[in-house]
Amino acid sequence: MEAIRLDAQWIDYLLIAIYFIFVLGIGWFAKRGISSSIEFLLSGRSLPAWVTALAFVSANLGAVEIMGMSATGAQYGMPTMHYFWIGAVPAMLFLGVVMMPFYYGSKVRSVPEFMRKRFGTGAHLVNALSFAVAQLLIAGVNLFLLGTIVNRLLGWPLWITLIVAAAIVLSYITLGGLSAAIYNEVLQFFVIVAALLPLTLIGLNRVGGWDGLVDRVSNDGMLGAEQLSSWPGEQLSGFSNPVLSVVGIVFGLGFVLSFGYWTTNFVEVQRAMASKSINAARLTPIIGAFPKMLIPFIVVVPGMIAAVLVPQMTQFKEISASIDEATALEQTGVTYNDALLLLMREVLPNGLLGVAIAGLLAAFMAGMAANISAFNTVFSYDLWQQYVVKDREDDYYLKIGRWATIGACVVAIFTALIAGNFSNLMDYLQTLFGFFNAPLFATFILGMFWKRMSATAGWVGLVGGTISAVFVFILAETGVLDLPGQGAAFLAASTAFVVDIVLSVIVTLFTTPKPAAELRGLVYSETPKSDFEDLGEPKAPFWKRPVPVAGVALVLVIILNVTFG
Repeated sequence: MEAIRLDAQWIDYLLIAIYFIFVLGIGWFAKRGISSSIEFLLSGRSLPAWVTALAFVSANLGAVEIMGMSATGAQYGMPTMHYFWIGAVPAMLFLGVVMMPFYYGSKVRSVPEFMRKRFGTGAHLVNALSFAVAQLLIAGVNLFLLGTIVNRLLGWPLWITLIVAAAIVLSYITLGGLSAAIYNEVLQFFVIVAALLPLTLIGLNRVGGWDGLVDRVSNDGMLGAEQLSSWPGEQLSGFSNPVLSVVGIVFGLGFVLSFGYWTTNFVEVQRAMASKSINAARLTPIIGAFPKMLIPFIVVVPGMIAAVLVPQMTQFKEISASIDEATALEQTGVTYNDALLLLMREVLPNGLLGVAIAGLLAAFMAGMAANISAFNTVFSYDLWQQYVVKDREDDYYLKIGRWATIGACVVAIFTALIAGNFSNLMDYLQTLFGFFNAPLFATFILGMFWKRMSATAGWVGLVGGTISAVFVFILAETGVLDLPGQGAAFLAASTAFVVDIVLSVIVTLFTTPKPAAELRGLVYSETPKSDFEDLGEPKAPFWKRPVPVAGVALVLVIILNVTFG
C-alpha cells in the first residue's frame, strides 16, 4: 500500500481543511430547520428542482462511481461510457416522466412504503430489509475508499482513518438530516467537478491532446483500438460474440440493472421526494440527466489516460493481460482502483492536488451520506415504526432516526473491511445491484401497470428473483459459468428479472388481487391524470415541463452514443 503516497504540501492541507469547515457548517446551519421527523428524514418537501437535481447526481457520484469508473476506464476504455449513456440516462428520464408522479403523488415517505401500499407487508418487509442491508454494504465501500485516501495522505493506519471518516459524516447527518446531506451534495458536486476537470485537461495535455490519447491507446498492446469505441464492448460484457455483447449491454445493463437501480433505489428517489412540487420532483432526475451524460468525460477519460501515461499502471495492465491480476499486483503494488490517484500524483501541482483530494473526499462523503440518510429513513419509518414500535409521537421517531444514523456509521466501518477484498469495486457493486434491485424493478413495473397482480405475488417474486441471482453468482464464482468482465453481474440481474416476472404471473393467477378502489395512485390505469399534476398551479412553460425537457436529453444521449460508438 505504501507505494502510493500523495505528496501533499501545507497549501493542499489548508484547502482540505477549509472544505471540511464548510461541510460541518452546512450541517449546523440545516439543523435550525428541523423540528419534525419528516423534516429530518425528507427535508420537509421544500427544495427547488435544481438543488434536488444536483444532489440526485451527486448522491450517485460516490467513491464507487469515481474510483470504480476510472478503474473500469483504465481496464476497458470507452465501453465504460455505457454505464452513463445506456446504464443511467434513459432510466433517469423514465423515472422523471413515468414513475415520479406515483412516488410523490401517493405521499409515501420511502420506496418500501410504496411497496407496502401496493402489495402489503410481505413484499414490504422483504424490500425494506434487503434495502437496509444493501445500504450498509455500499456505505462500507464509500468509507473504505475514504479511509484509503486519508491513509495515502497521512499514512495513518486504515482502521483509524475509517473511524475518523465515519465520525465526520455522522456529525453532519445527525445534525441536519436530509437537508444537510442534500445541500452538502450540491457543494460536493461543484467540488468534484473542480477537482476532476483540471486533472483531465492537464492529463490530456501530457499525452498530446485527444489525438495523442487515441494514438497511445491504439498502440497499447493489450486491447488496442477496441478501447476506443464503446460498441460492441465484448471486453466489458464478457461475451465474445458481438451481437450477444450488445444484447447483454442493452438488456442486462441498459434495462434491468439500470432501470432497477435508478427507478427503485430510494437513495436517488429520496432526493426527488424532497422537492417542493410534483413538477419539481419529476424534473429532478431529468435535469440531473444533463450533467450525468458529461460526467464520464472527467471520470472515465482520466482512467484511460492513467493507463497509458503512468508507468506503474501501464505495467500492471500488461502483466494482468499476459498473466493475471494477482501477479500484476504483486509486481507493481497497484490495481485498477488506483488509476485516479496515480494520475493525480503524476500530473497535478500542489494547490490543485489539494482541490483534487478535497474532491475525492467530497465524493466519498456524498456517497456515504446518501446511503446513510436513505438507511435511516427506511429504518425509522419502514422497519421500526411499522413492525417494532407503532403509534408513538413524532419526536420519538426523530430520535430513532438519529440513533439509526449512529448505528449505520458503526456498521459501515465493518462492511468497509469486506469491500477491501475486491480488486475492481464496480464488479462488487454490480453483483449487489443484481441481487437487490433487479427483482425489485420487475415487481414494481408489473405492479404499476398490471392491476390484477396480487400481494402474495409481490413478495414471492422478490424472494424468488433474489435467490435466482445469488444462484447465478455462485455458478459464476465456482467456474460453472465462464463469464469474464461484468457478464456474470449482467446475467444474474437479467435472470432475477425474468424469474421474478414469471413467478409473479403464476402466483397472481392463483391468488386474489386487491380491490381496484384501493389502487388509485399506485397503478397506472386506476389513477386519474389530474393526480399527476400540481393542483391550482398554472401550466409551466415548455422548458419547465418534464416531457419536452426529457425529449431533449434523450436526443443528446443518442448523439453521444453515435459519436463515440
